[in-house]
Amino acid sequence: MSTEETSDTTTDELRLSILGMSCAGCVSAVENALASVQGVEEVRVNFADHSAMVKGHADPELLTQAVKEAGYDAAVMEGFEDPDEQEELELQRYRSLRKKALVAGVFGASLMLGEHMGWLPEMGSAAGQWFWPEMALITLGILVYSGWHFYSGAIKALSHAQANMDTLIALGTGSAWLYSCIIIGYYDTLPSLAKYAYFEAAVIILAFINLGTALETRARGKTSGAIRKLIGLQPRTARIIKNGEEMDIPIEQVGLGETLRVRPGEKIPVDGVLLEGHSTIDESMLTGEPVPVEKTAGSEVVAGTMNQTGSFLFQATRIGHDTALAQIIKSVRQAQNSKPEISRLADKISSVFVPSVVVVAILTFLIWYVWGPDPSLGFAFVTSMTVLVIACPCALGLATPISVMVAVGRAAQSGILIRNGNALQAAGKVNCLIFDKTGTITEGKPTVMTIDALGEYTQEAILQLAASIESGSEHPLAASIMSAAKHKQLNLESVSRFEAVAGRGVMAVIDEKRVLFGNKALMDQENVKFTRYNNKLEKLSASGQTPMLLAVDNKVIGIITVSDPIKKDSASAVQQLKNLDIRLIMMTGDNEIAAHAVARQAGISEVRAQVQPQQKAAVVKELQQQGYCVGMVGDGINDAPALAQADVGIAIGTGTDVAIESADVVILQGSLLKVPEVIELSKATVINIKQNLIGAFFYNTISIPVAAGLLYPVFGVLLNPMIAGAAMAMSSLTVVTNANRLRWIKFGEDK
Repeated sequence: MSTEETSDTTTDELRLSILGMSCAGCVSAVENALASVQGVEEVRVNFADHSAMVKGHADPELLTQAVKEAGYDAAVMEGFEDPDEQEELELQRYRSLRKKALVAGVFGASLMLGEHMGWLPEMGSAAGQWFWPEMALITLGILVYSGWHFYSGAIKALSHAQANMDTLIALGTGSAWLYSCIIIGYYDTLPSLAKYAYFEAAVIILAFINLGTALETRARGKTSGAIRKLIGLQPRTARIIKNGEEMDIPIEQVGLGETLRVRPGEKIPVDGVLLEGHSTIDESMLTGEPVPVEKTAGSEVVAGTMNQTGSFLFQATRIGHDTALAQIIKSVRQAQNSKPEISRLADKISSVFVPSVVVVAILTFLIWYVWGPDPSLGFAFVTSMTVLVIACPCALGLATPISVMVAVGRAAQSGILIRNGNALQAAGKVNCLIFDKTGTITEGKPTVMTIDALGEYTQEAILQLAASIESGSEHPLAASIMSAAKHKQLNLESVSRFEAVAGRGVMAVIDEKRVLFGNKALMDQENVKFTRYNNKLEKLSASGQTPMLLAVDNKVIGIITVSDPIKKDSASAVQQLKNLDIRLIMMTGDNEIAAHAVARQAGISEVRAQVQPQQKAAVVKELQQQGYCVGMVGDGINDAPALAQADVGIAIGTGTDVAIESADVVILQGSLLKVPEVIELSKATVINIKQNLIGAFFYNTISIPVAAGLLYPVFGVLLNPMIAGAAMAMSSLTVVTNANRLRWIKFGEDK
C-alpha cells in the first residue's frame, strides 16, 4: 500500500465543546446531527462535560454547523485547553446560575410569604387591580433573566421538531405565568377556587432548577480534575539550545530533534532522550510510583514529569499530541466519552421520555378538566404543570456519564488508564485471567541470581572471568553477566581467540588459559567432566533458573545462575485475585520447566507453556467459548492479538506500544497489584451506575403518577409545582453526589 493510500485511511479525531445540552434527549439530538455529516464514522457525546468526540474525515465547519442547525452551539477544541481558563469558565457559569437562582428565589419566596401572611391585596380589590399586573410584569422580567436559557433551548428544539428538558421547564413555568395572567384578566368570571396566581411557583421552580444545575456544574468541574491536573503538567515554555545559545520559546514551537535544557525543579516540556547530565525525576503523576527515577545519558524522559536534582540536556523525540502525556490525556478523555453497555437502555428510554411526558401532561390536563372537581381548570393546570416540572430527566441523563468520569479520573490518579467505558463495565465480570510470563509476572530482565565458586576461586574472580568472556557475546544472558560485573566495579580481562557456539555457550583464551562458559552441552562437546554437579544443576533448572558452567583448562571452577525474577508484588496480586474467585492461567512461549517454576513462585497453578504468539488469541477464544469472561494481561508485541481478543485487555505500560494500543486498560508502572484494583473499581462503578439509574428511574416512575394526581381521589394529596421543582433539582444533586463517592474508593491493603 502506498503512503498516500495509507494516509487516506487514517481516522481523524476531533473534540467539540457543545453548548445548550440539558438532558439525555439533547445528547441523542446532537449525536444524530453529527452522525449525519458526511465523513463521520463514530460519534460519542458526553453529557457530563458537554463535549463530543467525532471520528472520521468530516469538515469541522460542517460539524459545528450541523450542531447549530440542531438547536445547539458548538466549537472545535484544539490542543490542550488552559486548565486555569477552563476552571474559570466553569466558575463563571456556576456564579451566573447561582445568581439567577438567588434572584428568582428571593422574589418568589417574598411573594409566597406575603400571600401566606395576608400582606398582599386581593386580586379583585382596587389595590389588587394595579398590584397584580405589576407583579405579572416583574415576574416576566425574572423569568426572562433567570430562565431565558431554558426558553431559548425549548424554542430551538421545537423548531427542529424535538423536545427536551428545556421544553418541560418552559411549558411548566410559561403556562404558570400565562394562567396567572388569565386569572388577573378574568378574575370576576372564574370560580372562586380557581382564583389563585402561580407567579411565585414559576420563579421558585426556576430558582430550584438553576440551583441544581449550578451545584451539578460545580461537581462536574471536580470530576474533570484528573484531566485538568494532567494538562497542568504541560509547561508553557521550553528552554532550547540553538547555535550555542539558550532561549525560552513557547512549547508549541519546539521541533523534533531540538536540544533542550532542563534545570532543577523544572517540568520536562516534551518527550526525549537524555544526552548529557544526570538527575532524578519524579514521575509519580504519570505512574503513581512515588520513588524518583534516576536518569543518565540514554535514559528516556517524559513530558510533564518533574526534574528534581540535576541539570541536563536532552533531545526531543516526541512533541505536541505525540507525547506520552498527550496520549494519556487522550485515553482518559476517550474513556470518559465512551458509554458502557449499561447506559444504552437509559439512552433509549431518554430519547422518547420527554415527548412521552408532554403527552402525559396533556392527558392529565384533559382528565382533570373533564372529570375533576371544581375548579376543574385550576386542578387541570396545577397537575399538568407539576407533571412537566417533576419529570425533567436531568438525573437520568447524568446517571451513567458522571460515574464513568469520576471512575476514570480515580483510576488515572492511581496510575491506571481506562480507555473505554465498556472495559470499565466488563472488568468486574472477569472470571478468568490470563497472564503473560516475561515482563508481566517477571521483571523481563535476566538477572544473576547465584555465583558458586569452586576450588580456590572467589565469587568475584568467577564473575570477572565470565564477564570478560561474555563481553564479545550478543546472547541475551550476556547482558545480565556484564551488568552484575559492572555493579561490582570489576575490571575485565583481555580476551583472544573468542568463539561463540550456537545454543551452547562461548570459548576464549584469557591470560593464556582456555576458558569455557556455557551449558552442559558445551562441556560435553569439549570433554569437560561435570557429572558431580548434575543434581545441583537439575535442582537449579527445576527452580526456573538457568545454570551456566565456567571451566578453565578443562576444569569446572564455578556455576553462575541467571533467571528472570518475578516482580516483588506479583505473588501478592495473584493472592488478591484468588480471593476474588477468578481462574488464573499463566501463558508463555517458554518451556514447561521454566514456566512451572515461575508459576509456583507467583502462586499460579494452571500453566500453558510453549504457546506460540499466534496461538495466544486462540487460547483466549477457546476460554470465551467455554463461557468465561476473559481478561488478558500482557506487555509484548506477541500479546497484542490476545489483548485485542480478550473481553478486557490489560497492558503493562512498561511494555511495547503495540501491546498498549491493543489493550482496553493500561497499567502505567507495571505493578500487577493494579489488576485487582481495576476489577474492584469496575465492580464499584457498575454498582454506582445501577444505583444512579435505579434512583432516577424510580424517581420518575413514582413522581409522575403522584404529580398527575393519582393519590388525590383516595388521600386528597396533590404535589405543589414548587415542591416538584425542588425534588427534580435534588434528584440530580443526589446522582452527582453518589457518583463522587467513587473518588474516595480505596483498594486492597488501603481499605
